[in-house]
Amino acid sequence: MISSVELRRVAAFSDLQDDQVEWFLSHVQEVFLHAGEAFVQQGDPADWMFIFLEGLFQWRGEFGGETVSLPAQAGDVSGVFPFSRMKRFTVTGRALTVGRLIKFPAALFSELIQRMPELTTRLVGMMSDRIREGTRIEQQRDRLVSLGKLSAGLAHELNNPASAAKRAADQMRHTLTKMRSANFELWRRPLDDSSKGRIEEVEASLLQSGEMQLDGLGLSDLEDRLDSILRSHGHPDSWEILAALAKCNMTPDTLNSLLAHLDSCTARAALLRITAFAELSSLLNAVEGATARISELVRTVKEYTYQAPVQNVDVARSLETTLDTLAYSLQPGIKVQRAYEPVPLLVNAVGNELNQVWTNIIENAIDAMPGGGELRVRAFCENDYVVVEIGDSGPGIPPEVKPYIFDPFFTTKGVGEGTGLGLNTIRTIVKKHGGNIQVSSKPGDTRFQVWLPWADPIEFGRRLNMETRAHSETPIKS
Repeated sequence: MISSVELRRVAAFSDLQDDQVEWFLSHVQEVFLHAGEAFVQQGDPADWMFIFLEGLFQWRGEFGGETVSLPAQAGDVSGVFPFSRMKRFTVTGRALTVGRLIKFPAALFSELIQRMPELTTRLVGMMSDRIREGTRIEQQRDRLVSLGKLSAGLAHELNNPASAAKRAADQMRHTLTKMRSANFELWRRPLDDSSKGRIEEVEASLLQSGEMQLDGLGLSDLEDRLDSILRSHGHPDSWEILAALAKCNMTPDTLNSLLAHLDSCTARAALLRITAFAELSSLLNAVEGATARISELVRTVKEYTYQAPVQNVDVARSLETTLDTLAYSLQPGIKVQRAYEPVPLLVNAVGNELNQVWTNIIENAIDAMPGGGELRVRAFCENDYVVVEIGDSGPGIPPEVKPYIFDPFFTTKGVGEGTGLGLNTIRTIVKKHGGNIQVSSKPGDTRFQVWLPWADPIEFGRRLNMETRAHSETPIKS
């Protein structure tokens, strides 16, 4: 049987009154353990507080998709504490060496609180430290997970424009070969200044007009008309350039005019050069568009991750940065509805922390709509607050779950799918910025509202009045 002297070697009990120590010892169970033997299993009811007396111990289990391992040793107090809301142990406790411990039943916590208030205060402090450290570790882990998701999404998003640019570059080599061949044919034939000028005029007009945006039927009709003109000028076998001529917006009148200036052989070489020129222009536009998209993605990620000090942040721009970053997660069946004020709504905040808030809420909304639905994003002003509302058309949050969604470590997801710190973390961030977060939910309509103090409501009112006046003074066109 453990003595009071041995228990007082544990710091939390060292200076407690004798009658308190004796009462405590009268309700504990002493446990001897072999190396490798478990004293509690993951999933067991959280019914015991443990005081380790001899040996080395370890808490270990699956948490948030990773294996978590926490050491313990003689003199440590662990397990469930007074006022803890833990219902089941989330890890397994095991002795690493031959060990000994005592365990106190959670069923007697109410009496312990009355009989041993000083110990209760110490245990609550230990629990707070444990939660704080666990939260810090898991928040860091969540940031790394978010970074991993962001990297995977960015790689996916970058691959599309990069592949498009590569395809265009490969095709440009083939087109340049065709243009070189056409130029060689033209150089072999004497062209007067008028003919050269006409070819250059056609190329310039096609460059200015761009590609023809026709459906399949319209494109086929244009090809038939161009084919008729080519045949009438002695070019019966020009099928290989018909599609290119139609695609580059060559009109029947332009083709007629060009053929009237050139002999048959020269005309064919000129047409090959013109179509190659137009194709090169189109491919260059494709490369330009792809590289612009890559630059836009890089800018978005820089804005999303930028570790800026507290500053005025435009919430609409912050929301759009997050939506752009999460574009890879938005399934085709999810429609995004936006509603922002006509002028910027500014809040004093750390921009990347707000992005973390929007990311968590939007990802939860997407997860709630696996078969598709509507993601609604609003930003508006009310009193001295900027309100961001993010809603979804998913099945809603069960009433029995809703009171606990902001609790640390609470999650409805399966093992390895969530840590239960996401909503708790964003509530901490929102409170840090002087705001609050609210949620309402029913089937088909779940809404999270984040209220943040307005940076400059007076300036907003002035700009909103100017915007309203500008709209009212705009003449109505008949």
